[in-house]
Amino acid sequence: VKEIFLFDTFIAGTSYTERAPRESASVGDKLILRREKDNRFDEQAILILSGKQEKLGYIPEKDNPVFARLMDAGKLLTAKIKKIDWKGDFSKIEISIFLVDF
Repeated sequence: VKEIFLFDTFIAGTSYTERAPRESASVGDKLILRREKDNRFDEQAILILSGKQEKLGYIPEKDNPVFARLMDAGKLLTAKIKKIDWKGDFSKIEISIFLVDF
């Protein structure tokens, strides 16, 4: 199994999650990416979950069209936390996205 680096971005919508990312995320953590086809705001939405299946947010809408197509074609994408900046209750979580090649 090989991880192929694709892109660096950040997690959008961290302030709208039920649980604060501060409790669910650390630099270096592997993240789960899951398509959310029933999202009423973005038909190409990609949900980001912690390793414990806790919702952290989404791939930013401007970044997700190519990744959504890859995932819809059966490709496995994953991510890792690269950097976290805490600003009060707000967090900017930078991530790297990878294609998992078997």
